Amino acid sequence: MSGTGQQDANKWTYGVRIIANQIDRATWRNTLTYRFYPRLTAGVEYNPLAGKVSPLANIVALTETHKRPALILGTSSDRIGTPFGQSFYATFSKSLKHQTGLPIAPYVGVAYGTFEDRARIIGGLNINFNERWSSTILFDGVRVHPTVNYIRGRHQFGIIFERGRNPGANYSISF
Repeated sequence: MSGTGQQDANKWTYGVRIIANQIDRATWRNTLTYRFYPRLTAGVEYNPLAGKVSPLANIVALTETHKRPALILGTSSDRIGTPFGQSFYATFSKSLKHQTGLPIAPYVGVAYGTFEDRARIIGGLNINFNERWSSTILFDGVRVHPTVNYIRGRHQFGIIFERGRNPGANYSISF
């Protein structure tokens, strides 16, 4: 999770994610977002196998500084494994490279999911191996999902292991 906002010229991002052994909504996910401002992105998520469309939004309410974590607010479909629902979240994230010398950035927050009608603690850890390779361990408040990502220009390729076992792949392009 980045707490600085994006500055490049690409405003649109299309993404697709496919995960094996999932319910219809989580098996095949497509997203299209538009960056209105460096700190505000909004768009739609479409899950064709379930026929579900839901809004996406992400705002960096407070940018990260050397001492202060970023505060990010947003909404997306509910967590992986839920057949329907919307999630609303607030997270704090902070790169600890300056303090520790390690390329890590933990985040923690709260998400309210409409499927279960409850709030849950979420969190994770991003590890930047170099400019192109990173990994994020995501905790959605119920399950852990490790990821590995590779960036090449406007393209991002990734692998996700839902619950650490069901493999999936994702791809996104910014334009």
